[in-house]
Amino acid sequence: MRRFGRTVRAPDRPAEYGVRMAVEEPVTGFAVAVVREDGRWRCSALDPGALTELDAAITELGKLRSTGASFGLLAVDDEFFVIVRPSPRGPSLLLSDAAAALDYDIAADVLDVLRVDPPDEEDDSVWPEGDLEILADLGLPGPELEVIVGEVDLYPDEQLQMVAQRCGFGNEFAKLLDEL
Repeated sequence: MRRFGRTVRAPDRPAEYGVRMAVEEPVTGFAVAVVREDGRWRCSALDPGALTELDAAITELGKLRSTGASFGLLAVDDEFFVIVRPSPRGPSLLLSDAAAALDYDIAADVLDVLRVDPPDEEDDSVWPEGDLEILADLGLPGPELEVIVGEVDLYPDEQLQMVAQRCGFGNEFAKLLDEL
């Protein structure tokens, strides 16, 4: 996996042996862990490495020892979001835009885990990939999450704020984002 998560192709400038070099750019955004225990929600920041590697996000979420629901919300470069919900049989995942896999390692990792091929480079459609029912047991059924994902005029942080409001942890989520 690449170190930063986003690969930007350099202009058609061949490197040694005729191989094109890729320039790495840091990824911006946020990664938040959400936990519900004893009827109360808690939000905390995850390590920034969770934005670039799916394994890092899963590992960070696994460190949260919780008897209740726990999942991660990742907003990447104002482009897309990922919801990660670990479980003993493997993570449940939702990628808001499958086309992000063409430019971002973490999105490509999600598609790899889901065993879904990335879209063609010419396809500019936005569609989610993964489990739309990922938060159904927490008050956000799949059809409503699909509507939120379909709000392409919103930034990922705004979409995730809608998710937080619908599930009941909007205030905790907003407070943490203000601190970040």
